Order: sequence, then structure tokens, then C-alpha cells
Amino acid sequence: MRVIECPQGSPEWHQARAGIITASNFKVARSRVGGLTAQQKVYVDHILAGNPEPEARELAGYKQAPKSETIRRALAGEVVGEPSESAKNYAFRVAVERISGEPLDEGFETWAMRRGHELEPVARMEHELQSGLMVERAGFVVTDDGLFGASADGLIEPDGGSEYKCFIAPDKLRAFHIDGDVSEVIDQVQGCMWITGRRWWHIGLYCEALEPVGKQLWWREFARDDTYIEALASDLREFSSLVDTYETELRKNAA
Repeated sequence: MRVIECPQGSPEWHQARAGIITASNFKVARSRVGGLTAQQKVYVDHILAGNPEPEARELAGYKQAPKSETIRRALAGEVVGEPSESAKNYAFRVAVERISGEPLDEGFETWAMRRGHELEPVARMEHELQSGLMVERAGFVVTDDGLFGASADGLIEPDGGSEYKCFIAPDKLRAFHIDGDVSEVIDQVQGCMWITGRRWWHIGLYCEALEPVGKQLWWREFARDDTYIEALASDLREFSSLVDTYETELRKNAA
């Protein structure tokens, strides 16, 4: 990996991300229609990784072996489903950025993005207080081939890292605090470990509105899941091929 030292949200940070498939968008890049459901994908990924069928079934939450035609095709090595419209649009954006060498959004930040960047140091400090760990700011981390990158909010000791979210939407806060649902961030978390080579990662959800009850920071540690990362990397390489296709089409017959 290569670490590009730059403050998140800065012009240098936006420039570093141009034309790179970023961890915050891995979930979008993997989104497909007409393919496996999330439960089916867990089952298929573990079977293809060589795990025993009963174990794969248990991990996916099936009581009996599923008999889906889509699963059968996926286990046979066939590609099922196709990229969603959001995935296609993101691939096209990356292709345009590769051609121009500039961020397509020209550094535009939404209110939510700006708020997240402003509160990140507070979230990091609270995380250090609660965990007793020292978090080193990391900037933007890129794979050696320059195709994939992650804005790692922090690197911890030799083997860890951290990511901070500053959601205020009630549905997202409830998902973490009440339901323990981390599906919103799992691709980003495992993707950060894939790119940095780290063994564990902390995800922190910071919301100052919950400070009166001492829950301003919800955080949890995730271990590296190489089976998940293998499937993630495979999907992302397929997505990168879609970006290549769009770039080739755009460059065709260029003067």
C-alpha cells in the first residue's frame, strides 16, 4: 500500500481519490440486481471458500440446504445478476476521472460530509479515551496498483485501524445502537483491512446528541475475515473491469 498524507476533505484529498475505487463506495460497487441475496451470498461465498456445507448453512442462517437456481448457478461458477444502476453510474464516474485526472465532483462536499470531517477529531479523541489506544491519522491509503483506496481515519499499533461515522439520521443510529446492524459499513471495514493489510478494525459511530446518556460514541472491533475479503476483492476486480470497459468506450476514436 501507499499512504498519501493529506487532511480528509482537503483539495489534495479529493485529488488523491480521483479515478480510484474507494472503500466508502465498495458497497455501491458490489450492488447487483437479479443476483444473490445477502443471505445467499454468505452461503455461496463460504462454500466456494471450501467450508463444509453445514458450516456454510449455519453461517448464512439456513436451517436446510437452500435449493435456489441462482445459488446453483453461482456455485457452478456462473456470474449471476448484473450491476445495479448505482454501480454503473459510479463505474462511469471513475472512468471519467481516470481520463481527466481530476475529481468529477470538483471537491464538492455535502453538509453531512463536512459535518463528518469536522467531528472526526472529536470522535477520535473519544475513541482513544474509551479504548486506551493511540490512534494515528493516516490520510488516504492506496493499493500498489493504484486501483483501490481508503480514507483510513486512523491506524492503531501494528495491526489495527479505525473508521468514524457521524450519522444523525434516526434509522442509521437505531441500526447501530439498538439492532447491532453493521451491514451499512461492513464492506468498508473489511475493505480497509484488505487495503492496509491490518488484522482488526474499530468502527465508531459518534453522535453528540447522545452525550447526556453517555452514548455519544458507539464502537466495536471487527476481526479480519479473509473469506469475506476474498469475495470482496473478486467483486471489486469485476467492477474495475466495468470501469475499464467504460474508459475504453469513451476513448474510442478520440482525436
